[in-house]
Amino acid sequence: MAAPTDHPLRASDRLGFTLVELLVVIAIIGILIGMLLPAVQSVREAANRTQCSNNVRQMALAFQMHESSHGFLPSGGWDWFRPPNDGIGADQHAGWGYQILPYIEAQAVYDSEPLVAIATPNPIFFCPSRRGPQTVVGEDNYFPRFRIPEITRALCDYAGSNRDGTGALMQFEPVTFADMRDGTSNTFLIGEKRLNLGSLGQWQDDDNEGYTAGWNEDTIRRTDRSPAPDYSAPNGDGELLFGSSHPATLNMALVDGSVHTISYQIKLEVFERLGDRADGEVVSLDQ
Repeated sequence: MAAPTDHPLRASDRLGFTLVELLVVIAIIGILIGMLLPAVQSVREAANRTQCSNNVRQMALAFQMHESSHGFLPSGGWDWFRPPNDGIGADQHAGWGYQILPYIEAQAVYDSEPLVAIATPNPIFFCPSRRGPQTVVGEDNYFPRFRIPEITRALCDYAGSNRDGTGALMQFEPVTFADMRDGTSNTFLIGEKRLNLGSLGQWQDDDNEGYTAGWNEDTIRRTDRSPAPDYSAPNGDGELLFGSSHPATLNMALVDGSVHTISYQIKLEVFERLGDRADGEVVSLDQ
């Protein structure tokens, strides 16, 4: 029997890809990634929006628990340069963010020294679509002064309604559910605030005093101006507006604790009426 003959490997029998085939595969992978990436981003944003909504809901619930405990809602605080003190209601100089700490599982921070409270960030105060917990460092401009060179301040992505002085949060004096003459289900309480993303983490007018600030654009915004989305620029701030990093909408809570998705296209008249607790003009979010 004749021995088998070894034949040389022909070009058509070789294993692997040709250059053209490799380029085709790479192109197909690129197309698939291009199709998949928006879907991944959409899922991530949906999760962030849900977390943000939960943050607003927890804060709104904290407001209600404060009212149940003391008979009135947290106030808007006194002034931006007033540090936290031992007071309640009209006697508390710091803003609503500090006043709700015992009701968002932050009693230890509430009971700490003012400088510790001012510097301690809480994840509930930050929208994940925009940033994680963040602080800024600046000069001691409090009254009375702490007399140290620099102070760390924990920031906040949410604000109370409203800077106009007609809403659920008032400067100095707190309000009650009975003061909501338009109804707790027809009056804004808190929501997301607009920021300049180009200056995040830097000292800017509406993102520098932190969550403890009383009656300041850091923690109080207007409802007589339409909400607007975040933007990015070398200069500028949120211009006292409500807004967010979410596309097309922001999350806001009413005094009754319900959380709603508000379109940037909401009619200004409706937005302004919802910000006023007692104008006698009861409007619906469906309008």
